[in-house]
Amino acid sequence: MTTDLPIPEAVNLTPFQALMIPVALVGAVFLSLGAQYQSRGVQRVEARLGRQSKGLSVRHVVGLLTSGWWVLGTLMLGLAVVLQLISITNAPLIVVQPLGAVALVITTWFSSRSTGVPLGQQARRAVWTCIVGVGIFVAIAAVVGRESAISRQQLVTILVVLAVVLVVVLVSFRFAAKRASALYYIVGAGVLYGFVATLAKVVLNRFLSGTFDWLTAIAVVGVIGAAALGGYFVQNAYSSGSADLVIAGLTVIDPIVAVGIGVIVLGEAAGAPWIAVLGFLVAAVIAITGVFLLAKHHPQTRS
Repeated sequence: MTTDLPIPEAVNLTPFQALMIPVALVGAVFLSLGAQYQSRGVQRVEARLGRQSKGLSVRHVVGLLTSGWWVLGTLMLGLAVVLQLISITNAPLIVVQPLGAVALVITTWFSSRSTGVPLGQQARRAVWTCIVGVGIFVAIAAVVGRESAISRQQLVTILVVLAVVLVVVLVSFRFAAKRASALYYIVGAGVLYGFVATLAKVVLNRFLSGTFDWLTAIAVVGVIGAAALGGYFVQNAYSSGSADLVIAGLTVIDPIVAVGIGVIVLGEAAGAPWIAVLGFLVAAVIAITGVFLLAKHHPQTRS
């Protein structure tokens, strides 16, 4: 039994793959709404049980399960995940994954309206800096994006890097939990979710092709572990930062990690001219700069 996916050696973006772009955009809407409701649920549970300095306790996590707002947000995030999985299964990661940044605009507007706290000029500039950076990234990816067969060695490489990342995240949390800010949790969750998206794409394609082996089973465990830890980090980020700051970090860092894996390991930008690679780097720097600016200037950010 072959362990490679029966995908053509290299294909440019097809009309069907282009159809995955609106699917990803609808998913971004559910992502935005889900984040808002989950954030509201976390804040209400903390108001009832008190805020923890070392991250949410088991008591807080159990309390979230009884929060109507949090459960509603989780259901909407579930829909967002389903739509995201459909899009990344049928189109290159570097094209559809960054489109989640649309959720940042929706979340920022919704958050400002629901809390009555207007964004200042610097915070609005930070939001648009994120959007511009991701927009440039997607525009380049739509031109140079391509898919190739995913080999056994490529999957092993992703799993090894994920194992290292999990160790680093867990060790850093042990020592940084008391002083951790929203940005720390956002970066950790964004990195983990980037691996979740990549491995989910690999696993789904292997299921669809009938190629399931022990390595795929390990990948499933990796998806579950990274998603669980990333979800815990997200809830802690809601505890110390606004929903739109959390979405800003996730919709920038998550796709940059996923796209980085897609480009470096999976070869989704193989053969791209140097000007496109330079454009990727510039766009990533712009988007990440926007996240840090939003963390600094957002009126709802609490250290």
